[in-house]
Amino acid sequence: MVLGGTDESESDGQGVTGIQLDGQDARIDAALAAVYDARPGRRGAGGRTGGLGNSAPAVARWLGDIRRYFPTSVVQVLQRDAIDRLQLRRLLLEPEMLRAVEPDLHLVTLLVELNKVLPDATRATARQLVAQVVEQIERRLASRTKQAVHGALARSQRTRRPRPSDIDWGRTVLANLRHYLPDQRTVIPERLVGYGRRQRSLSRDVIVAIDQSGSMADSVVYASVFGAVLASMPALRTHVVAFDTAVADLTPLLHDPVEVLFGVQLGGGTDIAQAVGYCQQLVTRPADTVLVLVSDLFEGGNSSLLHDRIAALQQAGVCVVVLLALSDEGAPAYDHGQAAAFAALGVPSFACTPDAFPDLLAAALEGRDVGRWANEHGLHTAAPPTQ
Repeated sequence: MVLGGTDESESDGQGVTGIQLDGQDARIDAALAAVYDARPGRRGAGGRTGGLGNSAPAVARWLGDIRRYFPTSVVQVLQRDAIDRLQLRRLLLEPEMLRAVEPDLHLVTLLVELNKVLPDATRATARQLVAQVVEQIERRLASRTKQAVHGALARSQRTRRPRPSDIDWGRTVLANLRHYLPDQRTVIPERLVGYGRRQRSLSRDVIVAIDQSGSMADSVVYASVFGAVLASMPALRTHVVAFDTAVADLTPLLHDPVEVLFGVQLGGGTDIAQAVGYCQQLVTRPADTVLVLVSDLFEGGNSSLLHDRIAALQQAGVCVVVLLALSDEGAPAYDHGQAAAFAALGVPSFACTPDAFPDLLAAALEGRDVGRWANEHGLHTAAPPTQ
């Protein structure tokens, strides 16, 4: 969209459009110019410098203007661009500013990154904004996750002597096709296949290990929400571990995904081998354990040790899956060499959208080939190195 205004390089003062704006159009133009016409070091009579400066009242007025003139989706883009282009992070430490912004995933990741320096006066407001976005994500994903997991656990507990209400008729017909009677157009079900009654004991263990490096910000938010959803399911024992060069076990906080998010610290180095070593200690039933490693695989620690530990988990029977990203942002940047080395060990590595994650987890819980599942769903996995 092109509105009016002048450009200081134009000697006639008519600018790039030659249109003089007034009223609401002028205010919309000013709101956009504050971000997109900001050109540090170019100031002059009649020139448009834009920018919001360091004035908190000016930012508050600007936030009010963009909420008045633009829909929520556009407001979120404008806020994101203003934070990135005009370095407004310092103002987000003020509660007045936080109360005025439109919460979205980008803002949540920024607040998580700043959480260690948030003053007490701002922290409560920040938590409220984070809670709003987390609730939106939970509403979007929780029911599908629970449905997929419950279905996977039921299917993985097949029995050959099912009760009538537990018969899986599709699999029963397939298992007895050789007993088809053409004249009567029916199948004699000599062998029944059914779902097992759901056990009261824990059926599976799920460990989610989250890389806290800054590039994984969106993935941290989604992984934390999924961890909290999985922890609410009685049939699963869920652990969530966050790591950089140290390891933080966030499992005691899983009752509240906001607490989980404020328990992570984005940025810093990465020691994946150490994190995987910690996860090894949590494994008590290898054949019934799924380890989801959410990382771009840029290892700052011992790569050989990392490969050895992943290989040991695989050999013990643990289903290990590497998510290079858990977000809607598309193809991530990742260490292709590490991903290829993991593929050689039989560990698939691929990016996954949050909407696809429930079905991915279901495939892992059922013991299916997760790499094949990913390829069938267009989530291209890293290939092993060529010899």
